[in-house]
Amino acid sequence: YANAFTVDGAELRAAINKDISKDHKQLTYSEVWTVVTHSDQDPIDDTKVALIYKGTSIGKGLNAGLAGNGSDNWNREHVWSKSHGFPEQSQWAYTDAHHLRPADASINSERSNLDFNEGGEPITEAPENKKDSDSFEPRDEVKGDVARMIFYMDVRYEGGDNSGTPNLSIANGTTSTGVAQLGDLCTLLQWHLDDPVSNWERRRNNRIFEWQKNRNPFIDNPQWATALYQSQCP
Repeated sequence: YANAFTVDGAELRAAINKDISKDHKQLTYSEVWTVVTHSDQDPIDDTKVALIYKGTSIGKGLNAGLAGNGSDNWNREHVWSKSHGFPEQSQWAYTDAHHLRPADASINSERSNLDFNEGGEPITEAPENKKDSDSFEPRDEVKGDVARMIFYMDVRYEGGDNSGTPNLSIANGTTSTGVAQLGDLCTLLQWHLDDPVSNWERRRNNRIFEWQKNRNPFIDNPQWATALYQSQCP
């Protein structure tokens, strides 16, 4: 973070973007299977991956690429939904491992492309998560994780570079598919504060760095989230 550590205020966002973009290696969507199998490996069973929303683990081989997209297998969840700005695999955000997580296939479908917010009815298969017509609330243990992934995507993709990805932004409230926005900003900021960075996230950040050569700055420097977003959430 050579640039970000030398500035503050209005210059901080651009400096972080510069630091996390300069060495970023674009992954193929096939490589993502390998990366997330490593980054999200169950810390107590190296034959399994941890599922983001369900909170359980599943055999690495039971992924949609090898075993098919059956409802009890796992697939690659785009935490920032790809229909919100980058529907093509050639766009770097589509294969950015910092927001791609193993998820139970049927729960991934339940989340669909909804914004993040609080409220709704519990999901039958994983009742610690809730959804309504326009938003999804993940279980408490990963709310901060989700927020920091969304913050990363917002700052990494500013448009106008070689990533083929438009300027992503976090909205106040809920959004529509087909736009390069996802919400809800103030809910996400509160989740970030309520669920601090864990050793699991730090390990995951390190492992993604091995492949993608960039890091999630909000895991390494959590205070930057309030510096960038608090003024929008009085």
